[in-house]
Amino acid sequence: MKNNRLLHVAVPMFLLLAAACATQADADKAASGDVVLSKAANTTAAPKFREYTVPAGTTLSLTLVTAIDSGKNQVEDAVNATLADAVSVGGTEVLPAGSSVSGIVTAVKDSGKVKGLASMTVNFTRVSAAGRDDRYDIDASYSETANTSKGADAAKIGVGAGAGAIIGGALGGKSGAAKGGAIGAGAGTGVVLATKGKQVAHAAGTMLKVTLKNSVDVKVPIK
Repeated sequence: MKNNRLLHVAVPMFLLLAAACATQADADKAASGDVVLSKAANTTAAPKFREYTVPAGTTLSLTLVTAIDSGKNQVEDAVNATLADAVSVGGTEVLPAGSSVSGIVTAVKDSGKVKGLASMTVNFTRVSAAGRDDRYDIDASYSETANTSKGADAAKIGVGAGAGAIIGGALGGKSGAAKGGAIGAGAGTGVVLATKGKQVAHAAGTMLKVTLKNSVDVKVPIK
């Protein structure tokens, strides 16, 4: 009888003790899980990049990789360049020198004979940061119109007239000089009419400057 009473008392106490131990173990496990989750949350929350805004109006110095020529290029031809100088915002370099810049010819006019000046426009539309995988859309154009060749044309006509006058004078005196001058001028004019004006042409390696029409948000890795 005594043993039975002890058994009845001992079994419930053992069950209560086991339950208490299990509850404590679960609590410890949960607490440990919270610590792990907290550490993981802190790890993923750490920023890897900082965003900088390159403002509209910023000047980009470009080095042509692709040669351009108004006498050869056509609209939609691809044009490639690189940043000659790094772009910085607030003292932080956001786009390194050597970053690739791509664009297309959006307008081109070949030089005419006597009338019409050559012109060309290239619109640069994307920059890829050197040493990184990030690319950004940009809007920056380079436009140029060729210099007039009127001075050179007048010189050609003048040279032709002078040469004609000399030859005419040698053959027929003053009247011959006058006729020779007229003939020489006509010949000089013919040369001008048959010769095209100057082109807009720049070889690879030429440096151009363009201005951003829009601001660009750039993500810079935090080191």
